[in-house]
Amino acid sequence: MRFVTTIDIDAAADKVWSVLVDVGRWPEMTPSVTRVERLDDDFGDGSRTRLHQPRLRPAIWTVTEFDPGRSFVWESRAPGVVTTAGHHLTPGDGKVTVRLTLDQRGPAAPLIGLLYGRLTRRYMTQEAEGLKRLSES
Repeated sequence: MRFVTTIDIDAAADKVWSVLVDVGRWPEMTPSVTRVERLDDDFGDGSRTRLHQPRLRPAIWTVTEFDPGRSFVWESRAPGVVTTAGHHLTPGDGKVTVRLTLDQRGPAAPLIGLLYGRLTRRYMTQEAEGLKRLSES
């Protein structure tokens, strides 16, 4: 299963990036995250974060790709499914286009997509809109 959300943000790329990677503040940014536990001091390649989200089990996300100022990708594993979420910034003329992606693979992925697809789309939209709100303020 693959989900994609894109949003344009009227802010400098460095501002958007700083809001995006400050994952400890995500509960202020989006109602789709209620609690964050940073498991490592620095955010970057290999760092881990436990996210608590309504209607979902807490999940540990491990950063697997990190391109400072441009993108990060992290991954969470659960029985039968691996979820990979990408956060990509493309600077433009006085704005930044942010593309959020979420891919699920594994034997349980089709069932999880069927059961949680609507919730996933809503959470991704909330994250994008919250990022826009905080970055533009």
